[in-house]
This record gives sequence, structure tokens and C-alpha cells, in this order.
Amino acid sequence: MKPNRHLVVFAKKPMMGRVKTRLGHDIGILLATQFYRRTVTDVLRHLGNDSRWKCWLALSPDKATQGKPFWPNSFTALKQGGGDIGERMSRAMADMPPGPVVIIGTDIPAIRPHHIEAAFKAVGRNDVVFGPALDGGYWLVGARRSPCIPELFKQVRWSSQHSLSDTLIKVQQKNLKVALLDALEDIDDGKSYHKQLIGAL
Repeated sequence: MKPNRHLVVFAKKPMMGRVKTRLGHDIGILLATQFYRRTVTDVLRHLGNDSRWKCWLALSPDKATQGKPFWPNSFTALKQGGGDIGERMSRAMADMPPGPVVIIGTDIPAIRPHHIEAAFKAVGRNDVVFGPALDGGYWLVGARRSPCIPELFKQVRWSSQHSLSDTLIKVQQKNLKVALLDALEDIDDGKSYHKQLIGAL
């Protein structure tokens, strides 16, 4: 029986020219798409066979949930819906069954089960938890959701060096107890891509 801990992975259907477009400007659309497909496959494989949490895959575009699955059957696919990333994460936080929720993206090849377990442990002692990305964003956000679901994602400058700091302002305004995990590299451009390749050698 799965515990009432919910891991929600945000992903896009890996279509050429629709994923990693910023990275594609630096290394080419083909390489960027191949990187995304490989990273999505690896992240889902590493995290999907763990009995410590229930796995959900929030997909964009919404119709991808009806297409041929590219994800393991340990994941339950759901629609991201409309709006910016903040609105979509808020919806996921609100729509999950009872229990703590951790949300990640698929731009961080280094994510492993121990990162997710650390997030759930941290959110057990705090209201919210973040995994900072080196570019100023975050690779993970989690919430205990008890006694209520916090509103964290309004007035945030997404896809910028201010994303985490803007969100933390919301946390402070609401007097929420927060934990920060290890910082990881978000592969969004040619510089971070080549840095990741060198690190893998």
C-alpha cells in the first residue's frame, strides 16, 4: 500500500522544438530534444520504483495524457492545465489527495530518490521545502499542506534569477517555516549543459 506522500513530476511531451527551446538555441534543437528525452526517462526511472511515495506525472500539453505513454506505469498521468507555471503548481498542490506533496521538474539529471526522501523528511518538520537551483530558481518545492495549503506562487518572476527569492518573500509574509535542500544544477542553456557533460566524464 502506497503511503500518503505524493511526488508530482512536471514534464512536457518530448516533441522536437517544443522542449528545452532555450537550450536548443545554444546547442541545436536536435541535441536539446535528445537531452530532454534522456533526462525525462532517467528521472522517471530513478524515482518511479520507490514505495515511499505515490508517483504522479503532470503533463503538458494536456492531450499528452491520452497519447502513447512514454512514462513508467508506476506513474499516474494527469493534466497540468492552463496558466503559468505558478498557477499549474498551485493546482497540483490543491488537487492531490491528502498528504504532503513534493513537486519537481525534469531539467535536473542529478535528482535521485535520496533527494526526494530528504524533501519529505524536511516538510515533515516544516511547512514548505525548496530545492534551490544554481540559476536562482528551484528544482523542487514541497508543502506539508496541513492545516492548510499555502499560496506560494503569485507575483513570482518565473524563469529568472529571482524565482526562489520572490517565492521566499511569500513564505516570510505568511510566517511559514521553511527548509532548503542542496542546490542542484538546472540544465537550461549551453553553459550548464557542457558543465554537466564535463562532470559526467
